[in-house]
Amino acid sequence: MDNPAGYLHLGFIVISIPNLVVIAVMVVLFLAALIVPFPREERTEKTTRE
Repeated sequence: MDNPAGYLHLGFIVISIPNLVVIAVMVVLFLAALIVPFPREERTEKTTRE
């Protein structure tokens, strides 16, 4: 924590390595939320009619 963070220079983009890691984790979580299905309750097809 005493040393300044390393920076990645990509042309006109300059970003610190810790910020890049945080952004990458957020993108992975977002993609996982899109891909992983929601848990669903099992429904029975029985309907009661009166």
